[in-house]
Amino acid sequence: MIVAAQNEADRIAATVAALRATFPAAAIWVADDASRDGTAETAMAAGAQVVRRGRPHGKGGNVTAAAEAALGVAPAPRLVLLCDGDLGASAGRLGPLVAAVENGECDLAVAAFARRVGGGFGLAVGFAGWAVRRLCGLTVTAPISGQRALRAEALRSCLPLAKGFGMEIGITVDAARAGYRLREYELDLEHRASGRTLAGFLHRGVQLRDFVRVFLSRALRGRRGGGGRP
Repeated sequence: MIVAAQNEADRIAATVAALRATFPAAAIWVADDASRDGTAETAMAAGAQVVRRGRPHGKGGNVTAAAEAALGVAPAPRLVLLCDGDLGASAGRLGPLVAAVENGECDLAVAAFARRVGGGFGLAVGFAGWAVRRLCGLTVTAPISGQRALRAEALRSCLPLAKGFGMEIGITVDAARAGYRLREYELDLEHRASGRTLAGFLHRGVQLRDFVRVFLSRALRGRRGGGGRP
């Protein structure tokens, strides 16, 4: 399993502990995007393996590096769970995603949060949902959820992942275009939500920029009938 994190020192230990308790046999990799608050050290102390580079590469870039490391071990995993480092103890509730893929219900299981906390006016999420429908014909309720389990071969088909916060849209579109089946599951999860503050709006502005970029790159690739991922 791969945990995306940046400056989550206060939550990463609880996230790793919850994952370890729920999935005791799984290897836990933390993709740390050059955190400045000791996230990497805290994750290692909690028992995770950490993939970290000296400067920020964005969510998609760091998770790509961690995915390549996780898929390169022997024996290779049959499926991979992706999640965000700010889930804390609620990360232990991700079991249904893994079970859905293991039981053959789908190839890509995505968590939809049962309770909405924080957020803005819905522009970025609304665009993300529209982009997914436009690019691959799927209607989803949680287009940017970072909590998702998928078959290892499905993850490989999506590498390298889309840059920055466009990662989740890219995974959904690339997996669907490759013929993998997606299903969403409502789970009672908690995370550090950005509110209607200046910092929150700036964060969502960066997200929207990345969503537009991944939409344009996948739309262009669709017209060309293939090609490498940017």
